[in-house]
Amino acid sequence: MTLMAKKEREKPHVGILESLLVVICILIILGYLIIFKSQSPQVPLLVSVIVLMLYGFIRGFGWDNVMSGIEEGIKPGVIPLVIFLMIGVLISTWIYSSTIPTIMYFGFKIISVKFFLPTVFIVCSLVGLTCGSSFTTVSTMGIAFMGIGVALKINPGLIAGAIVSGAFFGANTSPLSGTTNLAAGVGEIDLYDHIKSLLWTDVPAWIISLILFSIMGMEHSNASLKTIDVMTSELQHGFWISWWTVLPVLLLLVMAWLKVPAVPSLAFGSFFAVIIGWLHNPIKLNTLANYIMNGYIAHTGSKSMNELLSKGGISSMLSSLALIIFALALGGLLIKFNVIGALIDGMEKFVNSVGRLVLATAITCFGVNFLVGEQYLSVILPGESFKKSFEKMHLPATYLTRVLNDAGAAVNSIIPWSVSGVFISGTLQISPFKYIPYSFFPITVPILTIIVGFILGHRTRSVSR
Repeated sequence: MTLMAKKEREKPHVGILESLLVVICILIILGYLIIFKSQSPQVPLLVSVIVLMLYGFIRGFGWDNVMSGIEEGIKPGVIPLVIFLMIGVLISTWIYSSTIPTIMYFGFKIISVKFFLPTVFIVCSLVGLTCGSSFTTVSTMGIAFMGIGVALKINPGLIAGAIVSGAFFGANTSPLSGTTNLAAGVGEIDLYDHIKSLLWTDVPAWIISLILFSIMGMEHSNASLKTIDVMTSELQHGFWISWWTVLPVLLLLVMAWLKVPAVPSLAFGSFFAVIIGWLHNPIKLNTLANYIMNGYIAHTGSKSMNELLSKGGISSMLSSLALIIFALALGGLLIKFNVIGALIDGMEKFVNSVGRLVLATAITCFGVNFLVGEQYLSVILPGESFKKSFEKMHLPATYLTRVLNDAGAAVNSIIPWSVSGVFISGTLQISPFKYIPYSFFPITVPILTIIVGFILGHRTRSVSR
């Protein structure tokens, strides 16, 4: 027996009751500090990590296992962390190149105030479907729509909810999406069979979301057209409004279609924006470096417009990075101590019907999102854990993969300290608690998934009789 195998064998056994107590303690810490004390999630997550480290050491896991748990937890998030930094650079360079101001300008000219929210939802759905990336959609069209909506005095939470709902619908149903391909891969089925299965839930959830955004949009039909005229005039005087400045957006969409990874795509998109900006407005290298590090500073003569378009930079993402690191470390420790594994094993014992199996899988996806915060793990862990249970009941693999996408990948956007939640909050500069109540698609689609699971389970039982 190798030394490594011996160490693994000597690990303490953690049962379901103990795991449940550990999770409840973490939820109490997070809930009390975040909800009742209104603290930013970083400190509560750090406190939870420290408490969990002490638990692991006292329980007999040893510091080596504790540290390896943190390392293994953070490892899957390294690329998302780099993406966050690149998004900060992208935002500042796209304002410098007038890309985002141009999108805002034409948005003011084209978009109806009355149908602003449904338009945002539809456009973000199409962009997400085209490029397969919710992050790209939020960081491009999302920022522009936030600027337009805030100028129209529409509730920022509603605007962000429409952006998130559209972006995650598009990413959920796009053949170019990483999570969609991952779910199909876990279920070992054809990608397009998996996407067809999503139509049972994602299309109804999309229609429900569109109706809700349309109803809420009616309340803002009295926005002043004079305000819009003032804003467009300020954009014209402060930035280079031209179709040329939209080229970085097209480059990013093309690179996403060609399946170029996110990091080089964002890097090239930023570099291209700098070239365009330099052609119209040459600046010193030190000034450009300051924009990249600390964000663009707008000088339009309008205080409100300056606030809207003074953002981005690497430093703007550092708070988000801290949040993700602590969340991933917490998840890594929970996995290392087998807390999550014990809970999943315990849930499998109570699964004796199709509906309950779908429900248990969905709850596990929720749990991984909540405790680990990593989108891909919310697909992989429940998928690998419940795959055999679906096979034992002779169910199509699409039953499993649909749940993984709807209750795993989509739900990640409405967890405040998840990778997606932190990204959305940092990019759109809004508290997650303000946009989550209006994220109708991520809220609706897992509910429909569970309902469809019980309906299909009932039909399967009827046919077998």
